[in-house]
Amino acid sequence: MKNRIYFGAGALAFLTLTACRQDMHTEPRYQPLAESEFFSDHRSARPQVEGTVARGHLRIDEARYTGKIDGEDIDQFPIPIAKEDIERGQNRFNIYCTPCHGHLGDGNGMVVMRGFRQPPSYYSDRLMNAPVGHFFDAATNGFGAMPSYASRIQTDDRWRIIAYIRALQLSESANLNDVPADQRQNLPVEPPPRVAGQSSGTAAQGANNQ
Repeated sequence: MKNRIYFGAGALAFLTLTACRQDMHTEPRYQPLAESEFFSDHRSARPQVEGTVARGHLRIDEARYTGKIDGEDIDQFPIPIAKEDIERGQNRFNIYCTPCHGHLGDGNGMVVMRGFRQPPSYYSDRLMNAPVGHFFDAATNGFGAMPSYASRIQTDDRWRIIAYIRALQLSESANLNDVPADQRQNLPVEPPPRVAGQSSGTAAQGANNQ
């Protein structure tokens, strides 16, 4: 009986050892940038085939990827802009732009309040009249103290941010007549500011009388 136990344990150990193969661990391979005697240039890493473009990186739409045509800033969006795009632009703007430009786009962001260089207001005459390509170029390549955001914000999201900036600029001088008549009922109605000493009931009554 004891011999059978020893034999069984030995057989199990043998089967276990035969299952432990190191082929994938010890396969011949080169370390990154290691020298190779196989290739005539002695480089183990092979260069890309000339003219090869990675999938998704064939950027033949000059306006979309540079904001320019023949070196001049464009003044039309190269991608369709819908309400959802402006909302996406607002989301990205709040993340990447407000620290310097502020939520209103007036250049009074949090880091400016703490001593960082103040960017220009989007409501200055220069930027109110600047083509959209100017904003895209600034976001892509940097401008003044502003660094490039090309590696942080996707191309189309940069255009969506610019669409939101245009919405901010429009809101600066907009009035009720700029809203289509059939959409005015959807505008939120805010109560008038409360006057010191006025009760909430009085304020609500005043709002209802407006």
